[in-house]
Amino acid sequence: MTIPNTISSVISSDRVQGTNVYNPDGEKLGSIENLQIDKLSGKVKYAVMEFGGFLGMGTDVYPLPWETLKYDPNLGGYVVGLTKDQLDGAPRYGRSEAQDYDEAYGRRVNEYYGVPWI
Repeated sequence: MTIPNTISSVISSDRVQGTNVYNPDGEKLGSIENLQIDKLSGKVKYAVMEFGGFLGMGTDVYPLPWETLKYDPNLGGYVVGLTKDQLDGAPRYGRSEAQDYDEAYGRRVNEYYGVPWI
C-alpha cells in the first residue's frame, strides 16, 4: 500500500494529535487528543479521541483501540466504523480526568469495540 504525498508510512505523534476522526459515511466524529503507548512493546494501544462539548468544555475523551482506525488520505484523517449513537455507550472519561489504563479498563475498552485483548 502506498500513501500519497509521504516518504514513509510512519508519522510523528505530534502530527497525529488533532487529526480528525470520521465514521464510514465521512461524518466527523471528533479528533485525536493523544495516543496511549504500551511501555513494554512500544506499540500504540489507543488513540484517545475527543468528542462532544463546546470549545473544549464538557468534552469527553474516548479511547479507541488503534486497530479500529484506518487512515484515509482522501479525508486526511482516520476512519472508524462507529456512529455517534454508538459512542453514547462507549467507554469514556472527562478530558480533565486521569484514567488508569490498567488491564481491567483495557479489556473493557477492547471488548466494547470487539478487539481481542492481547
